[in-house]
Amino acid sequence: MDVFLNRIKQGQHIRLLEAHSALSAMIIENTAVVGNNGSKKAFDGIWLSSLTVSTIKGLPDIELVDITTKVNLIQEIKRVSSKPIVVDCDTGGLNQQFSFTVSALAGAGATAIVIEDKVGFKQNSLFDDHHSQVQDTIENFCDKIRIGKSTPTPHPIGIIARIESLVLGKGMDDALERAAAYISAGADGVLIHSKDKSPESVISFAEQFVTAHPGVPLVCVPSKFNSICDEQLFASGFHIVIHANHLLRAAYPAMFNVAVDILTHDRSYEASDKIMSIDKILTLIPGSQC
Repeated sequence: MDVFLNRIKQGQHIRLLEAHSALSAMIIENTAVVGNNGSKKAFDGIWLSSLTVSTIKGLPDIELVDITTKVNLIQEIKRVSSKPIVVDCDTGGLNQQFSFTVSALAGAGATAIVIEDKVGFKQNSLFDDHHSQVQDTIENFCDKIRIGKSTPTPHPIGIIARIESLVLGKGMDDALERAAAYISAGADGVLIHSKDKSPESVISFAEQFVTAHPGVPLVCVPSKFNSICDEQLFASGFHIVIHANHLLRAAYPAMFNVAVDILTHDRSYEASDKIMSIDKILTLIPGSQC
């Protein structure tokens, strides 16, 4: 987390993009464009999403992926990328298990983890029906944060508290109250989540948050309100923006369309302009020609 904190203190902003494999991490590692001001623009880190890691394994996103799977994926990604990795840890599990989770992910090389303040059967927050979701008590979630922060680790690992108050209809005051409590308990940052198609509520939260907690990293995941630019979110007070599932969402329709083409035309020729050349795939990974 220190690498992010140092950049934030210097007034820099951080963009993360989801990776679900070493290959997708290579794309994040090597992708850069020239920005409007002529400077190089690249992703600053990798988001390891529970949704996409579950989906790539054909599992529902209900906290079925175990910690060993995430540890192995972190290690695979670190072979091909030098960028910091932030891990989606869902609810973090039972408080009694959380210390092990923190230790394992820190040992694998994660920079930070995100835990959400829900309990019970986990359902993705972006579902329209949230009535079965239960928000944790402030006291219990603070205990979980304190457990994580007191866990001995081989190197410091950040714990970012994700607040579900806006998703669950608890309102702005509840979200701000929880933010203050989680920071007091030791959280290294706060992620405010929303499934509204408008960014209005998260921007309102950010404006009040930065006044009360200047310098504390504030994180946004604009999956639903994706018409707003990152720079607008940064200007509103956010320090970190996560594009949480887009590489996998891009890969599935591409693969599906190629599969349809091959069946439709009884050959793969018509799909040629939709896929990477054989020569490029053979040389994509360094050392393949040894």
